[in-house]
Amino acid sequence: MSQHHLDAARRAVAGQGLDAEPAAQVHRSRPAKLLKFSTNGIPVTNRVQLWEHHNSRALISLDIRTMDEAPLRASEVNLHFPSLKFAEVKGSAQVVERNERFIRQNPTDVIAVFFALEGEAFFYYGDGHESLKPGHAVIYDADRPFLRGFSKGLHELVLTIPRDDYLELSGGKPLLKPQVVDFNRGKPLNRHMHALARLINATLAGKTQPGQTAAPERAEDTALELLGLLARGERGGANPGYLATARCYIEDRLDDPQLSTAEVAVAVGISERHLTRIFAEAGEPPSLYILGRRLEVARDILSDPAQRTMPVGKIAADVGFASQGYFTRAFKTRFGAVPLQFRKNTLSEFAP
Repeated sequence: MSQHHLDAARRAVAGQGLDAEPAAQVHRSRPAKLLKFSTNGIPVTNRVQLWEHHNSRALISLDIRTMDEAPLRASEVNLHFPSLKFAEVKGSAQVVERNERFIRQNPTDVIAVFFALEGEAFFYYGDGHESLKPGHAVIYDADRPFLRGFSKGLHELVLTIPRDDYLELSGGKPLLKPQVVDFNRGKPLNRHMHALARLINATLAGKTQPGQTAAPERAEDTALELLGLLARGERGGANPGYLATARCYIEDRLDDPQLSTAEVAVAVGISERHLTRIFAEAGEPPSLYILGRRLEVARDILSDPAQRTMPVGKIAADVGFASQGYFTRAFKTRFGAVPLQFRKNTLSEFAP
């Protein structure tokens, strides 16, 4: 990471005068802070004001209005890294705006990425507008005027990055118009966005991503690598970004026995040789990584008391093995017992 980014990170840490609870350490020297907000228990007349106040200190300053007579319902979970901010936002019908006057009074100097999970929305900006549905993500400069509306409520993930850091990732290319990406579609650029959404969601939930030792500890660096791929919109990204996208794609396709290294490479947008080199640098070739993830998922199913009656053949098929015999041999090699014996040994401790 560049000296510029490190300086930005230090500035961010110095400026975080928020009441927060420690959540994790990013490389130990870079603490992340967790904040939470909910309108539950707040008097109806104060909800919009306090919702605006929370967003102002924890994410982006917004002028917020409800769209009907119903009391505002809203909640937010925020995770602050030295440079990036992650958030999960839920709320009832509302309009959020940053017009020119509001921006002059409340500058943010950040680029925001909004990931729509539930609910349709409209997005007006400058001389254009977008209709957004679940699965759409928007990258936009938060200091350019916009109006966003959620007629049936919202559920979204949000990421913000200082504008200077984004410009460094994009090679100095400013973001003059919103970039809309359908992160449920199949293009490599969309898959990078899908991987970024998956990373944010897992990190906020405190879950470990496949291939990571702990959920938050490298989340900011991985998110920056993925943002770099999105900002440049071309090849030449750093290997960790491609690795994160490849692992995300593999996770979504584990049940396909035809999943191959070549398919993953095409999905990510690099050559098979490049993909193999990236995985080798991380510790194992992609074929062994796929096999390992299948066996780990099968192990988790076999260890689950609620699924004690699921046939081994179905488990093998569900995790992408075309042959139950091969699954049994591979499982024994990995875990020292055939699946049925492993299940018996593991579930015996749950016996009454």
